[in-house]
Amino acid sequence: MTLYGRQKELAALDALLGAAADGRGQSLVLRGEAGIGKSSLLAYAEGEARRRGFTVLRAVGWEAERGLAFAALHQLLRPVLDRAGTLPRPQADALAAAVGTGAAEGPDRFLVGLAVLSLLAEAADGVPVLCLVDDAQWIDEPSADALLFAARRLGVERVALLFAARGDTGFPAAGLPQSALSRLGREDALALLAGLDVPAAVRERVLRESLGNPLALREFGASGVAAAGRPQAAGQPLPAADRVLAAYRGRVLALPERTRLMLLIAAADSRGTLRYLVAAAERLDVELADLAAAEQQGLIAVVGEFVEFRHPLIRTAAYTAAPLALRVAVHEALAIGSGDPDCRARHLASAATGPDEEVAAELADCAKRALARGGPAAAAETYVEAARLTPDADPRVRRLTAAAWAAQQAGHAEQAAALAEEAYEQTADADRRAELAYVRSFWLFEKDAAPEAGALLLSHAADSRAYGREMLRAAATYAWFGGDVAALHRAADLLEECGDAPGADARRADRAVRGLAHMAADDFARGLPLVADLLDEAAVGSPTRLQAISSASLLPDDVQLPVITEEIDFARGDGIIGRLPYLLHVLARQQLYAGDHREAARTVTEAAAIARDTGLPVRIGRLHNLLARIPAIEGDEERVRTLVTPGMNAGGNYGVTALALLDLGRGRYEDVLKRLAEARAGAARYSAALLFATADEVEAAVRLGARERALPPARRFAAWAAASGQPWARAVALRNEALLASGTDAGEGAGTAEAGAAYAEAVRLHAQAPGRPFERARTELLFGEHLRRERRRAEARTHLRTALRLFDGLAAAPWSDRARAELRAAGEAQATARATAPDPADRLTPQELQVVRLAAEGTSSREIAARLFLSPRTVEYHLYKAYPKLGVTSRRELPAALAPPASPGP
Repeated sequence: MTLYGRQKELAALDALLGAAADGRGQSLVLRGEAGIGKSSLLAYAEGEARRRGFTVLRAVGWEAERGLAFAALHQLLRPVLDRAGTLPRPQADALAAAVGTGAAEGPDRFLVGLAVLSLLAEAADGVPVLCLVDDAQWIDEPSADALLFAARRLGVERVALLFAARGDTGFPAAGLPQSALSRLGREDALALLAGLDVPAAVRERVLRESLGNPLALREFGASGVAAAGRPQAAGQPLPAADRVLAAYRGRVLALPERTRLMLLIAAADSRGTLRYLVAAAERLDVELADLAAAEQQGLIAVVGEFVEFRHPLIRTAAYTAAPLALRVAVHEALAIGSGDPDCRARHLASAATGPDEEVAAELADCAKRALARGGPAAAAETYVEAARLTPDADPRVRRLTAAAWAAQQAGHAEQAAALAEEAYEQTADADRRAELAYVRSFWLFEKDAAPEAGALLLSHAADSRAYGREMLRAAATYAWFGGDVAALHRAADLLEECGDAPGADARRADRAVRGLAHMAADDFARGLPLVADLLDEAAVGSPTRLQAISSASLLPDDVQLPVITEEIDFARGDGIIGRLPYLLHVLARQQLYAGDHREAARTVTEAAAIARDTGLPVRIGRLHNLLARIPAIEGDEERVRTLVTPGMNAGGNYGVTALALLDLGRGRYEDVLKRLAEARAGAARYSAALLFATADEVEAAVRLGARERALPPARRFAAWAAASGQPWARAVALRNEALLASGTDAGEGAGTAEAGAAYAEAVRLHAQAPGRPFERARTELLFGEHLRRERRRAEARTHLRTALRLFDGLAAAPWSDRARAELRAAGEAQATARATAPDPADRLTPQELQVVRLAAEGTSSREIAARLFLSPRTVEYHLYKAYPKLGVTSRRELPAALAPPASPGP
């Protein structure tokens, strides 16, 4: 079939197939109204792929089955599922659970996506693979999540994924290439009609009525009439797709009655499997031979053991053309013969004409199975349908509550809140209302209404038998991030009034709430140990451990880092992909403040890629805010402003502090104070970012001669530093003390014994426990400035050289310039840092470096692929690209190649 006006799209499809054949996996989403030509382009791609020797996998979405978790995925992968045994065990188990061939329960929904990627890469080992998904706007959400995850992580796999979807919103595919199909222009439309031998007398009418829709042109042109009925009134045109649907209904209604019934059976069962259709047909006294007339009309095709509709609109027409009573009878027949309990439940629901507890119960069981397979979004949809069919109020509210929890688990906090509110209005039971308030609180917190979320929980916690303590702990977390000291103390008081919780972890979690309350009151000496106790003792991978990590940003670095590393290893090993963006974010923060900028950037790159692939755009913004500290140190203003996403929540404060640090390096001291004061007045005033920025605030205030503006945050930092016991923190507190003691300018009063002694002790503490090199460099710089102004130039040069070396190592250009200027003023003619040997690893991309390090440890390509959520082929590709950059030819040489460069001599 000739496709008119689609030269650009055909070229894109040829390029897609060519790239996949060459080992450059790609994806594409075709978008447009019904009948615009998406299915025709998919048919072209299928034919061309088969001609080139591809394996072609196909799936078609069906609106009635959006609640069946992983139905589309099973449909697509069915021909290659026999290869699933070659996947790493966690992936194989997750995929088996998803498609109903295994017993594993509750896999991470994105681990299923990784399994899909691995399976497609395995299937493409011999010949390339093309995956076609038509009517993608109707596939179930778990399938969509898995396929989009795989599509976004395609690299060197010989795989192409091609989706067709109606409109812009039904199939969110952010990050994937998109092609919006337009209607045909007059010239192309006339060419299409000429190819159909449409009589000239009716061409203009066909053109008017089809509105450039290719399917409308073909259907109306083939019959020689403009539409089913008279033209629409001016200004009120019926969409072309609706008129095509009406035309298809007319063709269906013209078929023999028995053929219409067989078509209805095929349309009602998305599986299209002949044995199920024949079983239902026998119950309705029709047979397979009755499909012949539809085949002759080109409405369907029987391919192997499946019945396929030539276009999705034909299926819709066959279904909607039948009267309700007949549709009910067909679904009842299909339910009786279904060998799958989920399909049976869906058919019974479609046959129900009013509330029916038995059907609702089967749907609720279907939702439970969807949850067990890792499909919470489908479970939520199914629970909602079960609630709609539930006649009695109590079980209806119970199912709506389950729907709300499932939606929350799927990451749809707004939908969860709406369902919880709907259920809340239908019950007077205080315990149930408290549980529903808990669900609603997640959405309030997500939309930056932390005080409201905390107040909601505090007002309902006493009524909840199952969630009371949990709600109070959540209220405390919301109060901490919302800056609500009173609510934080109230939550701690209520937990203590409840008495000792059962279980050691629960008791530690309760005490940690009191710890947060102490820290909010600047009593870090009492607060930090309580939070640290929870972090140390909670089980790996447990919700309690994750809660502890979220509250642990003010704990010592050496306390946090082992726990974060352990949690990341656990998440990688068990394939809990959804946790990694947050955990990697925390790791990147540790690396960044430790001065390991390259590792921090690599970690952020990985975290942002997983966040993108798992649909977490807010996390990407927070990661970029964190990363902005690096160009802020380097003095790259354009880069900082590109990365920073405004916001006064905890994540946004890292962006604010990056801008403040940039301002400090450029001498914009008033801007520093204004930014940080505004942030401290916001909801996230207790964030670690603001605490760590205290030194910037102190230095800016002193240089402006407004030391009083920095006294409160300096006192808070000093209290925290003393309680944390970290040498670097105590050193910075002493540096702040020295600056504040020096008067209205860093140079005035610099000869005071108090300031000199504080600087000297700060330098000693930095040297005692190396870490936070940027802070050490600043201390050395300020001490050097202090000594120079005291005319102790020789001593000053020692500290200024150390500062310059550290600044140069961090590429902190504005700070290096300042150290050089001070060195020159102290009498050093050549103020340059010692050259450092180049690090071969600097030549690698973040992904290459990650792969190479694991390979150097002896990890196999398959194990690396499982840890990094890549395919083995992609791992091999990264090694292939890295070897020449490192000057090696095999894995055996990698450990030596990655050894750090030798320190230069004096």
